[in-house]
Amino acid sequence: MGPLEQVIHTFNLIAPAWGVALFCVLVARLTARCWLPLASWSLMRQTLASGVLGTVVLAGGLVLWGVDGKMATYSALVIACGTAQWLMCKGWRR
Repeated sequence: MGPLEQVIHTFNLIAPAWGVALFCVLVARLTARCWLPLASWSLMRQTLASGVLGTVVLAGGLVLWGVDGKMATYSALVIACGTAQWLMCKGWRR
């Protein structure tokens, strides 16, 4: 595998993490207007934090199972990004 293919594979590994992170942040902005003013994090910081966390979760799943794309890893990704969004928006206050 050449270097270009390696870069493409790496981007394809982390793309779901950043997609879910952006989706969680945008959905929270559109649907949870009543408790969102409690969020002290900006849109970009929330996306960055969730994206990095999701990348770590996907890398952990790759290390744990030795293969990427397992549904358990994707489930952990959704749970981690959703929980991070809830914490950043101080969801426990509502």
